[in-house]
Amino acid sequence: MGTEKATSVDVAKRAGVSQSAVSRVFTPGASVSPKMAEKVLKAAHELGYRPNVLARSLITGRSRIIGLVVAYLENQFYPDALERLSNALQAHGYHILVFMVSNDDDGVDKVMGELLDYQVDGIITASVGMSNDLAARCAAAGVPVVLFNRGQDDERLNQVTSNNVEGGRKIAEFLVAGGHKKIAHIAGWSGSSTGRDRKAGFLAGLKEAGVELVDCTDGMYRREAAAAATREMFSGTDRPDAVFVGNDHMAFAVMDVLRFELKLDVPGDVSVVGYDDVPLASWPAYDLTTLRQPSNRMVEATVSTLLQWIEEGSSDVQKIKIDGPLMIRGSARIPEGWPDERL
Repeated sequence: MGTEKATSVDVAKRAGVSQSAVSRVFTPGASVSPKMAEKVLKAAHELGYRPNVLARSLITGRSRIIGLVVAYLENQFYPDALERLSNALQAHGYHILVFMVSNDDDGVDKVMGELLDYQVDGIITASVGMSNDLAARCAAAGVPVVLFNRGQDDERLNQVTSNNVEGGRKIAEFLVAGGHKKIAHIAGWSGSSTGRDRKAGFLAGLKEAGVELVDCTDGMYRREAAAAATREMFSGTDRPDAVFVGNDHMAFAVMDVLRFELKLDVPGDVSVVGYDDVPLASWPAYDLTTLRQPSNRMVEATVSTLLQWIEEGSSDVQKIKIDGPLMIRGSARIPEGWPDERL
């Protein structure tokens, strides 16, 4: 037979305080004196007591759990962003419940429905869209949602992204200034706002400079798809002299194919520019020029927006776009006299 678990009543008796004092000590943000906290924590440690968070949520109506839905952990941008999100939320007394999902309406709706059953206080979706029906369900349940690194045309949904259109435009300006004439694009998934916006900004920047895109294909944000697109794109003699790849995860595959399969020099034969600036981008093996997504500021804005809705009952939907710099490294030809203030 197992031993009986200690209760808050047992802790209160051992510490010589009231049960409500024990509750305050284990409630994040509650007012309690250091001396009281020391007595209660000492008694709790001696008894092996841990508060029942789920039981408390039935009383307070708050689980202090944030549901996090993510689709692309193979993309190096997301493990780093998820760690930052988890740390930021923990600093405010919240924890995350992570669900993986395929990026289709049925899969997303199923997982999000399960999250609502867990009585989460809020939901963050990382590069995952939501159906109108599901957005309505979350709104009706009073569960705020913030889309991280994904935009959606729904007035009920908060969203935080980098300024993808402006980022694409910066990359176009950089490649044109480098003297490239045959510029191609391996885009991110066309079903995502990030892929569409980066492409739109890139095309707009080329058009303003009077340069036409020589080739474009959808890399689906997948390494294998990007590698196959590179083989196809560079199979002829009239190959591109520069390629903007929709994220770093794909850009690494593009560089590997160019250098090790096609025996082309990067950037001597072809310049490669990515988007995200994941840690691997700065490694000497890739030394990738890329548009940095400011993940620290994106995480800060995401957590701040979500907590405003949870703790302050905010009703102002936020559509936040954050600019990032172009990180100049060795994978692309650097325009002569390129000014630092343009980076």
